[in-house]
Amino acid sequence: MSALILELKQGESMILNGAVIRFKTRTRLELNTQARFLFGKQIMHQEEATSPARKAYYVLQQAYIGTEPERPEALVVAKALIAELRDEAEPGIRPVWEALLSASASEAGFEALKLARQMIRAEDAVVLNG
Repeated sequence: MSALILELKQGESMILNGAVIRFKTRTRLELNTQARFLFGKQIMHQEEATSPARKAYYVLQQAYIGTEPERPEALVVAKALIAELRDEAEPGIRPVWEALLSASASEAGFEALKLARQMIRAEDAVVLNG
């Protein structure tokens, strides 16, 4: 198995298997085993979940990086919210929500988060372009 090398700046945070880590100095980190983690701008705080895609990202994040006891319940909440958002979405956007629901249902946590980030960028583009 190859190692994953991460370089984190002073003051950045990382969530690793449910534990929040804040780096006091610039750090180069090597992960040699599989782990669930997010760092830097990948981490969303609850107050930032202000749009449908951001809400979906936040609940998926909780399902992905929560502690082992928290993750199953968080995944149920995530699937329910995403299904609700899909049902409320305009018909042209429903397939994207369906893909996100499918990714979360298969427990492809990081892939679901990537798709949710793409949806956030698309939402932002619509808002900027009026």
